[in-house]
Amino acid sequence: MGAEGAAVVAEQIAQAIKASGTIVRVEPDDFLRILARSADPLVVSAPGGYLSGGHDYLTSYKGLGFFTNSPKPLTLPDGAEVVAAQKIWIPSR
Repeated sequence: MGAEGAAVVAEQIAQAIKASGTIVRVEPDDFLRILARSADPLVVSAPGGYLSGGHDYLTSYKGLGFFTNSPKPLTLPDGAEVVAAQKIWIPSR
């Protein structure tokens, strides 16, 4: 891939990040602590990707998106609304 192709890919990634807002990757324990701070949190869950495996989770807290991948299912807090998705896609850096 030449410099022009790399520039196109970089622009596509930048546009994807702008469209999705800010997403913060956290460890599963930190993700659960964020959920504990929320009243009636909304969580999107999906099977992990081909390489990562496990279970993917996404939630929003104070305007930021938080994402984690866990090798085993997380025990979500009572009252959490869970939306099952086929896949969660997070743009690369």
